[in-house]
Order: sequence, then structure tokens, then C-alpha cells
Amino acid sequence: MKAAIAESSKLRGKNGARCPGCGIAMGTVAQSSKLRAENINLRVSRRQKTLIDGAAVALGRNRSDFMLDVVCREAESVLLDRCYFNLGAEEFKRFTAMLDNPPADNPKLARLLNRKPAWER
Repeated sequence: MKAAIAESSKLRGKNGARCPGCGIAMGTVAQSSKLRAENINLRVSRRQKTLIDGAAVALGRNRSDFMLDVVCREAESVLLDRCYFNLGAEEFKRFTAMLDNPPADNPKLARLLNRKPAWER
């Protein structure tokens, strides 16, 4: 359990921490404004632009910094949701027990996995 908590804090924004599933550096992307060599162009409605500008002004930031921060935070969240999950102590015990014990033979599943997919027939 302590390892899971320590891993969680590493994934949630320490410099140099990487998502174990995809290897993307977490918590440093939006903060890195030293070198911005790439462009991302968006078409938005007037209402969306007004909304974004209003939020940026409310936080005392410019539009680009605000958008980059919000989008990078959301992108990290999406990627972490795909490779990290949090379990309580009892759930963690059950989970590790399942990993430690191989599943029973399942002939129907084996047959399905060995079957050629329809798009390859």
C-alpha cells in the first residue's frame, strides 16, 4: 500500500516522473515555457474565445499560457486514467491474489483467442 501511495505521488507531478504505461513525462509539460517551437492552431467560436479569455484574465494569465496549462493538465489526467488506478488495502490484497494465482483453464476462451479475426478471413 505504501508503495502505491509513493508511486501515486511520483506520477502526480514530480519533475522527471514518467507515466509507467506510456512513458510520458508528467507535471513538467505545461510548466516548460523555455522553448516553444511548435504551433497548434485552433478554430473556435466567438463564444468559446470569450469564455477562454475571461478565464485567463480571471487567473491573471495570457490566453496561450492558460490554454497550454489546462490542456496539458487534462492530457496528463487522461493518460494517467489509462495506466494508474488506486486501490484500498483490501482491494489491493484481492488484486494481488488474483495476479499471483493463474486463472483456471477456459477452453472456450482459448478457442476464441486462437480464432482468426473476421477481418483477416
